[in-house]
Amino acid sequence: MLRILIPILLLLVGLAGGIGAGMILGGAPPEAAADGAPDPVAPPAPPTDAAAGPAQGTSTIRVTPAGADTEYVRLNNQFIVPIIRHGMVRSLVVMALTLEVFTGDNELVFEHEPRLRDSFLRVMFAHANAGGFDGSFTEAAAMEPLRIGLREAAMQVLGDSVHDVLIVDITRQDA
Repeated sequence: MLRILIPILLLLVGLAGGIGAGMILGGAPPEAAADGAPDPVAPPAPPTDAAAGPAQGTSTIRVTPAGADTEYVRLNNQFIVPIIRHGMVRSLVVMALTLEVFTGDNELVFEHEPRLRDSFLRVMFAHANAGGFDGSFTEAAAMEPLRIGLREAAMQVLGDSVHDVLIVDITRQDA
């Protein structure tokens, strides 16, 4: 009987401790935060100083909140970029791209996919030839010229229908 009673008592003590800790550490219910105080869990709002202009190293693009009036179109096939050093293929970079376009423009992407792929490959080859895929190529500073080039290439083909070009997968396989 004592063998059954001890585990049950331990379970009840643990349950009571968990409930007590939840009540003490749980904070105020959501209704109590309606006093106008900022929510401590919510992310801070971005600055709205329009006079500041774009930050150095960024390009100006039509800004719309992601997901508001946009949809994502994944390009069917991956892009394979050879990295050539001294006349030999030293590695391959494989990338998958998704285009963020304004709602209703997804068919436009598929209609112009051959031209888009050609433009993207030109940008990727130029980036590879400039050494953009060498070393720590996934650092933000190293990827920014590639992102800007892909976005500009997409806008040349599709115009203002494109909001952004997202690199959803990238890998480098060394030979």
